[in-house]
This record gives sequence, C-alpha cells and structure tokens, in this order.
Amino acid sequence: MSNLVPNAFYWARSVKHNDGRLTVVKVSTIFGTSREFWTLAVPGSDQHFMIDDLEILSEIEQPKTAFRLQAAE
Repeated sequence: MSNLVPNAFYWARSVKHNDGRLTVVKVSTIFGTSREFWTLAVPGSDQHFMIDDLEILSEIEQPKTAFRLQAAE
C-alpha cells in the first residue's frame, strides 16, 4: 500500500512475525518525518517494523460519530 498516512492505524499481517496473525499497526514518524524513516509501530508495545516487513491490508478509519462516556449519577 503506497498511500500510507503518518499516525494512521492499519490492519497488517506478516508471515515472518506474529505467526501470520492480523495485528493493528500505526505509521510512526518517531525516527523522522520523511517517508524513508517511517516505521510500523504496534500500539501498546515497543515493536517497530519496517514498512516492507508487513502486508498492509486496510486502514482503520475513525468512527463517523463521536462517542461519549457518561458517568453514573
């Protein structure tokens, strides 16, 4: 997928890593904002993969409506 967006979340899969299971990744610019420095970060971990290491399946889009949590009264 050549149209990745920085800080966006995607479903991804790799045969080499995670036994081919689907995983959520975020396009990270921690190593630099130029595309050549982007990595795929696994949220909640310190794992970063090179973009070519994973197959990007689809973008995870933001919900169309805002959710609000209500505290019990």
